[in-house]
Amino acid sequence: MEQAWIPLMLSLKVAGWATALNIVFGVAAGFGLARWHSGARDLIDSLLTLPLVMPPTVLGYYLLVLLGRRGVFGAWLDRFDIQLVFTWQGAVIASMVVAFPLVLKSARAAFESVDPQLERAARTLGISETAIFFRVTLPLASRGILAGALLAFARALGEFGATLMIAGNLPGRTQTLSVAVYAAVQAGDDSTANFLVLVTSVTCVVILVLAGRLVPQHSLMTSR
Repeated sequence: MEQAWIPLMLSLKVAGWATALNIVFGVAAGFGLARWHSGARDLIDSLLTLPLVMPPTVLGYYLLVLLGRRGVFGAWLDRFDIQLVFTWQGAVIASMVVAFPLVLKSARAAFESVDPQLERAARTLGISETAIFFRVTLPLASRGILAGALLAFARALGEFGATLMIAGNLPGRTQTLSVAVYAAVQAGDDSTANFLVLVTSVTCVVILVLAGRLVPQHSLMTSR
């Protein structure tokens, strides 16, 4: 079972980085959608939520087209000798894209639930908009954001399709938990597969319990 800990540690690293990036970009996008009143808002929200319903292998293909050496961004990165395909950094990007809607939806719902009167009261005291965001809005929305981040971490931890497409299955380098389970089953190594499945299942259950205690479950995937 010692070899099973390597993909576990790699998965935790990938999921951790993906979640950290999603908190930054997801919170920014969620706040923007919550405060932006435009007819195009629902369209933008739908486009940003696509990774939640799109097949992971399709997302992986899109990422290959964009980040491969002949891709739009991949060719540009190659000039600086930066390679993302078949690297753990590529796995981070794949996991981040797949889990992004979970943070976005939770953040938007959390920001829309903040009482605007509290923000107006802060403005009457002469507080800047930046200070209002960090001292009033963000703390009030933090529970919902944290719940979304936990769900995104669980989703990133179990990501398979997009990760396999862009990062491959290189033991010790890009072989995450879900990919390792697939490899173990293909190799007929039932003991390793059972152990990895157990670790993944327990971790995800713990995260879902924590997320459910932060905010009601019905508010995790809905926005006003």
